[in-house]
Amino acid sequence: MSLLDKTVSSIVPPDPVAKAAARARLERLAMPFWSLGRLMDLAEELAAMTGSTRPPVERKTIVVMAGDHGVAADGVSAYPQEVTVQMVANFVAGGASINALARQAGARVVVVDMGVAGDLGALGGGVLARKVAPGTASIVRGPAMTREQALQAVEAGIEVARGLGPTTDIFGTGEMGIGNTTPSSALVAAVCGVKAAEVTGRGTGIGDEQLQHKVRMVERSLSVNKVDPGDGVGLLAKLGGFEIGGLAGLILGAAALRRPVVVDGFISTAAALVAQALCPLATDYLIAAHRSVERGHRVALEKLGKTPLLDMDLRLGEGTGAALAMNLVDAAVCILTEVATFEEASVSQRQS
Repeated sequence: MSLLDKTVSSIVPPDPVAKAAARARLERLAMPFWSLGRLMDLAEELAAMTGSTRPPVERKTIVVMAGDHGVAADGVSAYPQEVTVQMVANFVAGGASINALARQAGARVVVVDMGVAGDLGALGGGVLARKVAPGTASIVRGPAMTREQALQAVEAGIEVARGLGPTTDIFGTGEMGIGNTTPSSALVAAVCGVKAAEVTGRGTGIGDEQLQHKVRMVERSLSVNKVDPGDGVGLLAKLGGFEIGGLAGLILGAAALRRPVVVDGFISTAAALVAQALCPLATDYLIAAHRSVERGHRVALEKLGKTPLLDMDLRLGEGTGAALAMNLVDAAVCILTEVATFEEASVSQRQS
């Protein structure tokens, strides 16, 4: 049995007993019924995911997976491909947006090379080396990768989750890869059965003319790569990226460990769709951090059945939205574990 099969078979539904116990306590807190709204929903969900009415969330890890894309040469991005290598170096140096926001949230950042088209040797141990290949092929001319490479990418992500699991209570997803909103758009279009124009956005900030070109590239990728939306490995192989596959594996590995995963923006959510195709149960361990301005993100979130915690016009990626949302995770746990009930606070309850 493959590592993927073993991982999928070990994923179980969230704990209904812990969920019911959390619900019972939240309903008795000294406040009008459910008056902290979605913070209370989140607290209940965290209890179910972790199997505890005191959900452990202190040890936070945001995993930033990096990979390059052959489609970047097809004029879909405002930035050259070498920016991927440069930004990975910035992550390791601690100078990127994700580093700042992770520090604020009390999270560590782990950077993984899944398929960067460049030499990261100078960064030493600052990057986990899981490179499948130095970038994918262009999806506008054929599959992004072989099926074997897709499986390797997913299983590498599972291994990262397993390796970090003993020191991580909650994961966040992040990514870096110039051009990666294009395969993400193709994945979302294929899985959700919508037209390319409905899910293809401006990515790094391209103008109107380049956006129309990008839509055509996504349309062409869907035309030359016929996919089965239910085949997660095949979907990834034809339309994905190595970092997207790694994030899908991370989600599966975390779910098998009963660790919540805070999913960042558009690319991370495309990875979550791949994980959902591989194991629908894994979706129960996901927390949608925010709604990106990328037009396909709303469609992808609806397919996952997730309502995002934040809506702040974010479109950076890197895991920045996940870092911000981890503050709300902390708040939700504080509500569940620190607020007194009516009985504990000797506060009169609502009259019937």
